[in-house]
Order: sequence, then C-alpha cells, then structure tokens
Amino acid sequence: MKNEVKIRFPDGREDDVEKGVFLKEIAEQISKGLAKKAVAGKVNGKLVDVSYPISEESAIELLTLDSDEGLEVMRHTAAHILAQAVERLYGKGNVQFGIGPVIEHGFYYDMKCQESITQADLMKIEKEMQKIIQENLSIHSYELSLEEAKAYFKKHHQPYKVELLESIPADEAITIYEQGDFSDLCRGPHLPSTGYVKAFHLIKLAGAYWRGDSNNEMLQRIYGIAFAKKKDVEAHLHFIEEAEKRDHRKLGKQLDLFMFSEEAPGMPFYLPNGQIIRQELEQFSREAQLKAGYQEVRTPLLMNQQLWEESGHWDHYQENMYFSEVDHTNFALKPMNCPGHMLIYKQKLRSYRDLPIRLSEFGQVHRHEYSGALNGLLRVRTFCQDDAHIFAREDQVEAEMERAIRLIDEIYGVFGFSYAVELSTRPEKSMGEDAAWEASEQALENVLERMELPYQVNEGDGAFYGPKIDFHIKDALGRNHQCATLQLDFQMPEKFDLTYVNAENEKLRPVVIHRAIYGSIDRFFGILLEHFAGAFPVWLAPVQAIILPVSSAHHSYANQLMDTFKETGIRIEADYREEKLGLKLREAQMKKIPYIFVVGDEEEENEAINVRKYGEKQSQSSPASDVRKRLEKEIAEKHVSF
Repeated sequence: MKNEVKIRFPDGREDDVEKGVFLKEIAEQISKGLAKKAVAGKVNGKLVDVSYPISEESAIELLTLDSDEGLEVMRHTAAHILAQAVERLYGKGNVQFGIGPVIEHGFYYDMKCQESITQADLMKIEKEMQKIIQENLSIHSYELSLEEAKAYFKKHHQPYKVELLESIPADEAITIYEQGDFSDLCRGPHLPSTGYVKAFHLIKLAGAYWRGDSNNEMLQRIYGIAFAKKKDVEAHLHFIEEAEKRDHRKLGKQLDLFMFSEEAPGMPFYLPNGQIIRQELEQFSREAQLKAGYQEVRTPLLMNQQLWEESGHWDHYQENMYFSEVDHTNFALKPMNCPGHMLIYKQKLRSYRDLPIRLSEFGQVHRHEYSGALNGLLRVRTFCQDDAHIFAREDQVEAEMERAIRLIDEIYGVFGFSYAVELSTRPEKSMGEDAAWEASEQALENVLERMELPYQVNEGDGAFYGPKIDFHIKDALGRNHQCATLQLDFQMPEKFDLTYVNAENEKLRPVVIHRAIYGSIDRFFGILLEHFAGAFPVWLAPVQAIILPVSSAHHSYANQLMDTFKETGIRIEADYREEKLGLKLREAQMKKIPYIFVVGDEEEENEAINVRKYGEKQSQSSPASDVRKRLEKEIAEKHVSF
C-alpha cells in the first residue's frame, strides 16, 4: 500500500506500518509495557525521540533505560532539568547558560549566575529538580530558522546560546526543546517527559572557561550523575568515595613519594621513597627487555629543529613542543624518543642479517600541556617513556609484533592487570601512501587474529605515521587506562632514508615498530599507586619491613636482625622511639609497610620474629631465618598480593 512503509527490527523481523507513524505508536502496537518503558529510538542508526515519525523504509530500534543509549538520553534530559531548576530558583534572565552535555556516568551544565552558586546550594537545586521530575512535564521540540533562534535567545538574555548559533550555517534549521516553562537550544533526543528520570545526584561544582578557552570568561559548572536505579547511584557514590581515598596525589604526599613545585609546574620531583619505586619499575622492565633481546640506548634531550622537521613532528606536533635557541639555531626538547633512535640506526651500514634490531630507552621527554589539564603524575609536562624501536625486515614484522605482545602480557601479568586491546587505524591528519597504510593495518589485524586476542577497532585514531595497537589495563576500581602501545611505521624509515643491505646486495627499507609498555613510567606509577591504594607489593615497597622493638632492652636484637636482613638487600628499618607499641604499630600501618616485625623477650630468646602483614590483624611468630627466606622469595617472585 502507498501509505505503508516497511520497518525492520534488530532481530531481523519486518513489518509494514502506516507512513508517518511515531516510534511510540509502534511501541504501543507491540506491548503496553514496552510503550511505558521506551525512552528513545534509533532509526537507521540515528538516535531519535520516540515522537520521531517513520516516513520511509527504515531499520528501527526501541530503547529503554536498560540500554546504554537510553541512559545517555536520560542523562541529557537530566542536564536540562538541572538548568530548569537553576532558572526557577535564581530567576529567568539571571542565569546565562553555556552547554550541558552528557558525560560518562552523568552530565554537567556550564552557567553564569548573578548570585554565585555554592556547594551548599546543590541540595536545594536537587530538590527543585525532584519537583520538576514529579511534575512529569511533557518534553517536545520545534524548529526555528537561524535568525529566529538568535532573536529568541537575545530576547531571553542568553548570550552564550547566541554565540553558539553564530557557528551554525545560515540554512540549517535550529531545534528547540521545551519542557514546561523552560526552553533550550538542543539537537536532542530527549525523554518523552521529565518523569522518566529515575535516579540522580548532583556531586560537585567546578570552574570552566567558556568553550574551554582560558581567554574567555570563567563559568560555573555543576556536575551530576544519573542512573536507571537508585542503587546504581549509591554504588557510584561509593566508587567516587573510594577513588578519592586512593587519589595518588593525596597518597603521594602521605607516603612521601613525590612533590610538585611552582618553580617547575607539571614536572614531578621524586622523593627518596618514590625514587625507589621508580627504580624498581625501571629495573624490572630493563631485565625483562634484556631477556627479550633489546639493547638499551640513551639519546639527547635537546636536538635541532631540522631533525624534527625531518621526522614530521614539526608539522604534526609543534604546538606540544618546547623550544630554545643555541648558537643561532632553533632546538627543541624531545617530545618523543623515536628520531634519536633513527639516527642511531643510521650511524652505520646494516645487513639483513643484523635485523631485527631492538633498541630500548628510558628516555625523558617534554610535552606542553595546558595548566588546567595537569593532573598529578597522570598528566605532566615531563615524563620518562619506556620507549623501544624495533627495526625489522617486512617478513619479520608480524613475528616481532607477536614477541612484543608476549612481553607486554608478561609484564602486566606481574602486576595482576587484565587488559583490553584496541586497533587504531589511519587518522585524517597523516603521512604516507594508501598502500603502505593498508599493508600496515592488515599486518596488525593478522597478528591479533593469529594470537586470538579479542580487539576493538578505533577508526581514525592511529598515529600520524602508522596504525597502532593500544592496551587498556583495568585497575582495582574497574577504571581503564591506556598504557602500552605498538605502532607500525613505514613512514619514518622513508623520512630518515634508513636502509639495510639484502642478500642480493640491494638497499631496502626496514620497517619500524614503535613500542612502549608502561607508556609513561610516571603515569604508570600514579596508576599503580591508586590501584594498590598505596599498599605496594613487597618487591615495590620503599620500606619492605620495619622492626618494632618492644622496649630499649630489645634494641640490640633489632640491630642484629637489621644487619642480617640488609645483607640480602631487603629494605628494612627499625623504630627505636620510646613510644607505646600500639602507637608505633598504627604509624607503620599508616605508612602501608608490607611487613611489621615485633621483637620482645620471647622473640629474642628464641631468635624469632613476631610477623604481621599489612592489612591483617593477626600476627604469627616464626624463626627469624625462616622469615628472611620467605621475604627474599616473595621479593624475588614479585608477588602482587599480601
């Protein structure tokens, strides 16, 4: 029939419906339960309101709050409810609104209020939001021309909305969403009504420059979280609380690991305890790489502009680099180690028999970050990159990729990290020929398929010189962190005119594999600090054991134990203060020292130690020699848990 169009459901089922029928009406035809639960839909892959009319043959999907996309729509509507509540409380025209997008787990809205909003005000804003939800206001949209929309928002004293409209093409229709007495510029989609918002909580206030530009005005940003169920909100609030306890900046100060100073913003200073952990991380990786056939090198921090132009970093990375002039020549602090490794490879003639050549470096690099983006060790301006470059023949590439993946797996296994794999393809801003990119991407796919590693494809997120495989580790709180990376590069050997001589005495180009495991040792340190909540496994702990003599009468025995343990390289201290044992125990626990050794008359008489592990209330007495052997074994085997 002319007035009917065909629709297809996700399960492949097809049906004919009247042309112009709304998604909500289709849901009603299926079941009343679905009609009540449907909050949005997808038509030919596009996310839409349930009021969307079907005008042509379409693939459709009805979404509820059980889906990620349904939750996203709910969070978007929650942001509008937040803005409406603020406008009701502070008065129309007294609040100018910026943007209010959906973010992971929730939403935020940027605004400028004549009466500054405080953290204490969030509770009354929440109450007003609850009122709006209970009113179950119908949400609908309508279109205006660009000029009509500008006039509308000028009339309602919303300059930020007018500015947003300035960047929209003149012939584009503008969508306004309305709920009760509140209207907002928005592409949608939204819930059918405010009553569909189930569970939310406003969590914090922050400052935010308009459009992220520090030259613009500072606005207030209100953050909220929203979920389909109240228990999910409570669980996430618990997660936030736990994350705050584990904040590496707080723990770094508490445990005397590192510091920052205004004299070097974004550049960490490692204190003695923190430097021990860094050295252990570096040495562990160094030993693993040595066994895997890597040769360690070191390259200069400062190299001239010509090198960075040759490598392509000048065109693709210039805004992130630091510069200096020496002898009337421009130099740059290296943001990456790769150009230096290219020069090392090029310094002599290479034969096909020499390949693969695996060069590694713990190289200090510098990258400019905006001050607002800095975040402890997780986002800094200088860091140590555990970089490596593998120079290989084309027929060796896939085998070398597999070797590198096995090394990554081995190192992450020691920390107990599981990981997810992501294949990133050619970005819009890249260099090189299509054929080389296609060959590179195919090689990476082949390796992942052969190793039976599940992976996701991240279109367009490769490096400018080649596709890459990224590894996302999962920490104790379930958060993902991208650390290890493998990047295949046919471009840099061309840029630097790298060659090797084959069996027929012909000069050919090697292929370069860029490889990092920790990525940034500094960032990995911060991730580990939060992952272990400061209670590092004994092999990493700055102080691996502490001796608490019960009284001064036991100092001599404590000294004897100290000498014995130190002989085997164990990092051990003793607390000789004339304080109560309970106080010294509590302080040792606060320092998260893996082992506490208490020695008194009985222990001295039996050449024993009363041992308590961090986090445990029970202690056990054992011969001192047995304790030392167990501790040596645990350190050597790099146990993760206590």
